[in-house]
Amino acid sequence: MVIRIMVAEDERLAREELHYLLSQEEDIEILPSASTGQELLLLVEEHQPDVVFLDIHMPEMYGIQAARMLRARPKSPLLVFSTAHEDYAVEAFRIHAIDYLLKPYDHLRLRETLTRIRQRMNEMNQITSISLPQHESDDEDGKKNSPSLLPKVSKLLVEENQRMYVIDPQTILFAVREERAVQIHTVSKTYSSKMTLQQLEEKLHDYAFFRIHRSYLVNLHHVLEVIPWFNGTYNLVMKNQQRAQIPVSRASAKEFLRQFHS
Repeated sequence: MVIRIMVAEDERLAREELHYLLSQEEDIEILPSASTGQELLLLVEEHQPDVVFLDIHMPEMYGIQAARMLRARPKSPLLVFSTAHEDYAVEAFRIHAIDYLLKPYDHLRLRETLTRIRQRMNEMNQITSISLPQHESDDEDGKKNSPSLLPKVSKLLVEENQRMYVIDPQTILFAVREERAVQIHTVSKTYSSKMTLQQLEEKLHDYAFFRIHRSYLVNLHHVLEVIPWFNGTYNLVMKNQQRAQIPVSRASAKEFLRQFHS
């Protein structure tokens, strides 16, 4: 599988650096680059990339604005934001960017991003290749009907004690890492999973979850109250019966609050 990547970056040196790093990967095809947001939209329409590496600060149109327009397309490319600043990380993930890279680029960190891209594309290919059983029937013209594609199931599959549970992500309040397991707290039950918190966060990528602490992942729709604590930290009160309180780390506090102010 060849991954077709487009880079949108107005700084020539940063663009050339990223091109060089991407060129080291055998399964990457580098498409023509864009130096402005408007140019990016035109080039995406022309070349249909699988992935766009998008600088947040560009002339004519911010990368965030261009990303929103790309997400509105029927077939949106995967988005990776690149910037010298951390301030837009939360906004990037709200637009469902697959990753967020800081400049100057680190080759090992970029390879982590490419691994994530490959995994996501494999998942997408598997979804589109799954079809219903080959029970063909004749239509009115006597022609064979081709099998229909199965719709994607927007549920989370969790294995616990050799059983598989199907969970609606919207019912999850929060998840917490405890020793070698992740406890997933829903409105009705708590599940113990062998997934890492990072793996769970990636699976819930399309929902309103936020990593407020290295040990906690929270569903923003189930936050009842935000309580100022000390030294720039906060505690969250959740909407469950127990009114669980969860700490917001100082490093995550600014991005977390921006979720509600934007």
